Amino acid sequence: MTTKATAFTQEASTPERFPEFPPRDDMQNTNHLHLRSVLTSLTIHFTHRPNTLIHSEMPVSPTLGMQHGVRIPDLMVVFDCDMEDAYRIDGYAIDRQGKPPDFVLEVASKTTGVVDYTAKRGDYERFGIGEYWRFDATGGDYHDAALAADRLVEGAYQPVEIDMAEDGVLRGYSDALGLYLCWEQGALRFYDPESQGYLLTHEEVVERANEEAERANEARARADEEAAARLQAEAEVRRLREQLDMLGETD
Repeated sequence: MTTKATAFTQEASTPERFPEFPPRDDMQNTNHLHLRSVLTSLTIHFTHRPNTLIHSEMPVSPTLGMQHGVRIPDLMVVFDCDMEDAYRIDGYAIDRQGKPPDFVLEVASKTTGVVDYTAKRGDYERFGIGEYWRFDATGGDYHDAALAADRLVEGAYQPVEIDMAEDGVLRGYSDALGLYLCWEQGALRFYDPESQGYLLTHEEVVERANEEAERANEARARADEEAAARLQAEAEVRRLREQLDMLGETD
């Protein structure tokens, strides 16, 4: 006999989940998000804000039970997220969370580029997602622009201003993240106006660590040389004193 308590326990232990979706059939996310440590650098940057969800290819929809219209953004950021629920159901159900994601981004590919700035834009607007960004490493072959974004204003998306610097770098400011998103020679970068520097990629973290290790080794080598010179000087002083003492005894 199954009691109500047992039934509830079984239901709680096996909650309804988002279905499994096939992975993307290209390397765009790997090349522009994962290999460049975008998720890691954002996670480190927002470590002071607990319950911040930073995820790639997590399904999102207004409700868990939707059969159609589920979107899987390449990058999603949600502040004040119920992390346990998102991981329990393998996705982000807006009605369960009580709020839409704060930020999503799509990386252009040949097969999904047009959908990103047409159908997906309409869906993310309808979902109430605060900011929707699009990045095209090719400079606009797959998307309508190399870097573009929309911000939700009174329920409708309005374009975010994108500036171009003299060196060809494109950038726009994300109110949601407090960071600039930049298109730099086909690479996606995040610039922090407070520290006035880019969030570091994996390669840059390794390079900085190697530079710091090299500086530390050089400092130790200098310290060893100074210590050796000091010991030599002390030995020379003792030798001179011994000679003076011998002269004094002779007199």
